[in-house]
Amino acid sequence: MTAPATTDPELLRAFVAVVESGGFSRAAERLLRGQSAISLQIKRLEQHLGVKLLERSPRHLSLTGEGELILDYARRILSLNEELSARVREPELSGVVRLGAPEDFATSHLPSVLARFARSHPQVALEVTCELTLQVLERFHSGGLDIALVKREPAAASEGIGVWREPLVWIAADKQIALGEGPLPLVVSPSPCVYRKRMTVALDACRRRWRIAYTCGSLAGAHAAVRAGLGVTVLPKEMAPADLTILNSEACALPALEDTEMALIEAVQLSPAARRLRDDIMGELEHGSAASVGEAGRRIGG
Repeated sequence: MTAPATTDPELLRAFVAVVESGGFSRAAERLLRGQSAISLQIKRLEQHLGVKLLERSPRHLSLTGEGELILDYARRILSLNEELSARVREPELSGVVRLGAPEDFATSHLPSVLARFARSHPQVALEVTCELTLQVLERFHSGGLDIALVKREPAAASEGIGVWREPLVWIAADKQIALGEGPLPLVVSPSPCVYRKRMTVALDACRRRWRIAYTCGSLAGAHAAVRAGLGVTVLPKEMAPADLTILNSEACALPALEDTEMALIEAVQLSPAARRLRDDIMGELEHGSAASVGEAGRRIGG
């Protein structure tokens, strides 16, 4: 596949919008353009690259193999373009931005956006605090943070804006630990903890006996305990380490779990630098959520 030397970023923007919005009509609304204009841009991009990007049917769109490859390049090109624009547009941004988040989420979903922000705004100092959600909330409400990402129960959502949601899964070193006749050993964070509560409430509801086998406030420590076979724990599916086993709930007599949700909360008065970081984080998580919707054979509704 040989592409011309340059590709119009606006064509790439239309392509990404169609994928992330779920169709041409919603992409047109997102980009404030007519649906026919978006369709024409996709056609021009396909002609320019010499490949077919989308398989179309009356009910849905699917990315082709070439489309999946080019989607990744398109996102990276647009991201670099936005980074350049931000650097030129806001060279004066400076000061300190204080961000708090749970360790598991911070290490999985924030490094890339924080790295880009730091490169674009070298005069801004980032102070990132990784703690349990309760501690992050306490620090935020005491005035110690500008922006906080916290775990919450979707059904009881009240504070902040929901920015991420994904399935929770049971994980262990080996499924045999969940097949024993005794109480299920759990590896948990100190109470109160959203995931700890999810585990125990779900197990109680299905009348499965359990016991706390290991408590640790460190994500690395909890992973080490699970690897050592001390018990099972719960994590968002995308954060499950590759060397641990995701347990089949039915086969292991484990209850299904509700999705986890992350919310972003912000101080009443944010500095320009903090507002910029907030917008970058929300944009990154929006793209990440859209990217996780379709893996193999990406199906795009509408």
